[in-house]
Amino acid sequence: MPSLGRLHLVTDTRPGRDPLAVVQAALSAAGAELVVQVRVEDVASDREAYDLAGRVAGLCAAAGATCLVNDRLHVALAVGAAGGHVGALDLPLDAARRVLGPDAVLGATARTPETGRAAVAAGATYLGVGPCYLTSTKDGLPTPIGPAGIAAVAGAVDVPVIAIGGVTAARAAELVAAGAYGVAVVGAVSSAADPARATAELLAAITAVR
Repeated sequence: MPSLGRLHLVTDTRPGRDPLAVVQAALSAAGAELVVQVRVEDVASDREAYDLAGRVAGLCAAAGATCLVNDRLHVALAVGAAGGHVGALDLPLDAARRVLGPDAVLGATARTPETGRAAVAAGATYLGVGPCYLTSTKDGLPTPIGPAGIAAVAGAVDVPVIAIGGVTAARAAELVAAGAYGVAVVGAVSSAADPARATAELLAAITAVR
């Protein structure tokens, strides 16, 4: 199983965004230390997801970085990604593990110690935990859990906890100090005037803590 990078970039495919340009810029700053999670809008077709994921997987392979695909595990398999990530409304974790196989990276979304422990027992190799703070990049999210929520989940499991939701370079250090292994971002990089610089600042904030 590939080692897991501590900075996860989730692709932003909202109108007006250029996810490939952002991924290229982030990889130029972080290289093999980056994990790129390919997430597409629900209205996107499997073909659109496949085309984007295939191009991202190629960029990641050239940089030695890890590529994961959110939700659409058949696309992850089709493009040779390292694994995938599933949320509460996606395939159950045990089914996702059967689809991806025993050696793939499999992330799961959690926000409490109980859901985190259940996800690990069902086959998750890391947890995406949040939202940590208010964020506008995804609708319908529950109340932010903050660093205290991260600490509670991280203390209950023995897999990496990746904090997500409203994460910035200024906030990354307190999340890692609370027990997060790393952070996942969307807007902090995709909305930045200089995505490469934003990536470098996030990585520096994460690695400065431990």
